[in-house]
Amino acid sequence: MVILSVDLLFDAAVRILLMEQSITVSFSQNKARIKFPTTRRLAEFLNVPHYYVLPYFAMMEQEELVTRAERVGIMTTEKGSLKMIEIMKSHYQQETEAIIGQTIFKEIEKKLNITR
Repeated sequence: MVILSVDLLFDAAVRILLMEQSITVSFSQNKARIKFPTTRRLAEFLNVPHYYVLPYFAMMEQEELVTRAERVGIMTTEKGSLKMIEIMKSHYQQETEAIIGQTIFKEIEKKLNITR
């Protein structure tokens, strides 16, 4: 059985986005937010019951890593975007750049003040 953690959920989220070849990013003034997969999709991907991931999402909201909005879905906060981009950069850079391109990846890093 999989031992869940916030880090595992973030890594799984990145892998789902890459596998589905779809990364949705919202830019605003000095922010970049990334659309997170649904809790059901994460549970399915990790092969665990849906109710197992729900407490971790509550923790992630408390830690200000994600925010949930009715009819919008789950989006990373600035802190969550940093975490997600760091995972993409350190483990899945080529795969991420193949989907969003090197220029957009650099722009997201710039918005989040991440240097290469």
